[in-house]
Amino acid sequence: MDTLDKLQALSSQMYLEPAEDAGCPQIPAASSITGMVHDAVLPGGKRVKLLKTLLTSACERNCYYCPFRAGRNYRRSTLRPAEMASTFMNLHRAGLVEGLFLSSGIVAGGVRTQDKLIDTAEILRRKYGYRGYLHLKIMPGAERDQVERTMQLADRVSVNLEAPNTARLLKLAPRKEFTEELLQPLRWVQEIRSNDLPARGWNGRWPSSVTQFVAGGAGESDVELLSTTEYLYSQLGLRRAYFSAFSPVPDTPLENQAPTPAQREHRLYQSSYLLRDYGFTLEDLPFGADGNLPVSVDPKVAWAQAHLTENPVELNRASRQELLRIPGFGPKSVNAILNARRHTPLKDLADLRRLGITPARATPFILLNGHRPAYQPSLF
Repeated sequence: MDTLDKLQALSSQMYLEPAEDAGCPQIPAASSITGMVHDAVLPGGKRVKLLKTLLTSACERNCYYCPFRAGRNYRRSTLRPAEMASTFMNLHRAGLVEGLFLSSGIVAGGVRTQDKLIDTAEILRRKYGYRGYLHLKIMPGAERDQVERTMQLADRVSVNLEAPNTARLLKLAPRKEFTEELLQPLRWVQEIRSNDLPARGWNGRWPSSVTQFVAGGAGESDVELLSTTEYLYSQLGLRRAYFSAFSPVPDTPLENQAPTPAQREHRLYQSSYLLRDYGFTLEDLPFGADGNLPVSVDPKVAWAQAHLTENPVELNRASRQELLRIPGFGPKSVNAILNARRHTPLKDLADLRRLGITPARATPFILLNGHRPAYQPSLF
């Protein structure tokens, strides 16, 4: 295989890494790189063409769900750090890619593999002077100084927890240690961000951090996933948790396990945003007796139906946090309401529409100048 063929093979399973994806699975920038380049949204909201790939698809770990697991009959490919860096730069100079998401299978341990990721990043930054977006994976078992060096080279770092706790991880990836190998590096990331000057990071700032869970792969409940997510947001400064609905891979121990419905993944994302951006706590979420969210209803709507139907919120007096709990209102809508009511009371739905707000979802749960706005209840 030539280098581009190897890169194609290395990138072929990166749909399993949803980080930064913007809803479009790939950009057909050129037939030879189709499937490697993804439409992505960066931490600041900018959309770019992102190359998502691995240094190697060889791996010594035996994760039960993974196409790269040790012992699976699968053709492996590897690029040396210098090859990866030069190939990416060729694509970048040709205008085919704008950023890089780089991960790897684990060979000869997490420490050695992390060194190869760092080597690739250093070649890009130092030899080629690349100053664009770089997302680097932190390998299980990486050491603290490696985590720090990775943070000095990257715009974003990630550690895939895969499962919400030790017991669930054993059912998904039995050779990984949840606390020591996976959670500890995320703790170091937050410790470094909190205690060291941002000027020591790339471009004068420390990178954001994210993680990923394999939703439904280990029989875990939604409350397990979201309780860990809440901890990561509140205690470790995580920017975002990604949820990848489990999908069985042939020739793996979980090949006969049913896939996780996409709607469950969607509800997990919605709930995650409520915890991160809307002031909700785990206790506010509408878990059933089995610890799972109802897939038939948006969790924010479910909360509002239980708490606001009989106690609607007066938009002219409500606090920011009260407004954020109303379905259909996001941070931008809430800011618009707070700014507008300083000048004149909001009297009807037309006032909301003039602010650029579509009020349909909010209408059952609000008061405008003391009155419930008229609305047509949904039949379904």
